[in-house]
Amino acid sequence: MPRLRALLALLVPPLVMGAGCARNSASDRAPATATANPTSQEAAGGWRPLFDGRTLAGWRGYRRAAPPAGWQVVDGAITRVGEGGDLVTDEAFGSFELALEWKISPGGNSGIIYRVVEDSSLAYVWQSGPEFQVLDNARHADGRDPLTSAGSDFALYAPVRDVTRPVGEWNSARIVVNGSHVEHWMNGVKLLEYELGSPEWEQRVQASKFKTMPRYGRGARGHIALQEHEAWVAYRNIRIRTLP
Repeated sequence: MPRLRALLALLVPPLVMGAGCARNSASDRAPATATANPTSQEAAGGWRPLFDGRTLAGWRGYRRAAPPAGWQVVDGAITRVGEGGDLVTDEAFGSFELALEWKISPGGNSGIIYRVVEDSSLAYVWQSGPEFQVLDNARHADGRDPLTSAGSDFALYAPVRDVTRPVGEWNSARIVVNGSHVEHWMNGVKLLEYELGSPEWEQRVQASKFKTMPRYGRGARGHIALQEHEAWVAYRNIRIRTLP
């Protein structure tokens, strides 16, 4: 009998320890459950949606009162389904952080353009706003040059590397504009950063097509635009927070 009690004493602690490990594992998994639906967490951080997932409320055509017919909501995403021009937010933003997901068609080309100015002298959104390039790098000619590849600050700053996912998959994008400081992120990777108005930036502008566009990159505030560029493209989970 003493031998049996000794044997039980050896067995019980591992069982208790095992139960403790099980509790620790459940606790470790809890954050993953919490972040699966991060709406309240994002709201606490100042995030808000720019797209309700159902309508184009809050969006319209560039220098127009209503959205172009070529943009529609399909399967919970703002989708370019035909011609009609670029789509812009009703609101204008100065310093902000923008996050979204995008998916492009084979050989497709689009862009996310920020601090876009509306003026009767400007025909296109890219005449005033810098562009986060959205592209099928593998099939579009622009993908051969890093300066015009996906995630670039179009024609001025190249991404550190190609981090795009295969066509047909969603890519996450994040754009940070804080005063003159700009960052492009994609799929969790910081692709580039630059300073608007810096000597280096001015030099790059003068060496590009934008040298003939006096309003390019000069606006302290502006709209966010989704570019219509003859290709199917979709954007979803579009959210923003303003920065002080």
